[in-house]
Amino acid sequence: MLFGFTDKFNSITSENLSLKITQKYAGDKEMLPFYYYDIFNSDNNFVGKISIRIGHNFHSYYNGNVGYEVFGEYRGCGYAYKACEMVLDVARFHEMEHIILVCDINNIASYKTIEKLGAELLEICEVPKEYFAWREGMEKQRIYRLDL
Repeated sequence: MLFGFTDKFNSITSENLSLKITQKYAGDKEMLPFYYYDIFNSDNNFVGKISIRIGHNFHSYYNGNVGYEVFGEYRGCGYAYKACEMVLDVARFHEMEHIILVCDINNIASYKTIEKLGAELLEICEVPKEYFAWREGMEKQRIYRLDL
């Protein structure tokens, strides 16, 4: 069965940030369906990227439902936090009751962003070798849950 994407969220805008769709991926046995966006600030500078993965499976527990990256010169402006808030409506549209957010144990900026969103820390853990993105020397992960 093909995943039912919507065009409703091809562009998401707020007062000082906009997300523009670059990819929709239908998913496979490991990766969930996702929407992938470029992030632009109010000056229309390309400041980063964010994805929202729809649903839950074994791999998403360690990968999370949201992945984001803010480019170096734009970090510290709150763009990751705001972009995360903006994609939550996509998850809600797809009737998700919660999302999982994950970051490396020592990624202070990411876990502060995740905690600012109101997510609850579930555990800090080693990632099992069965996880599709496992690699030797992988840091422990902070696993959070955010109820929607």
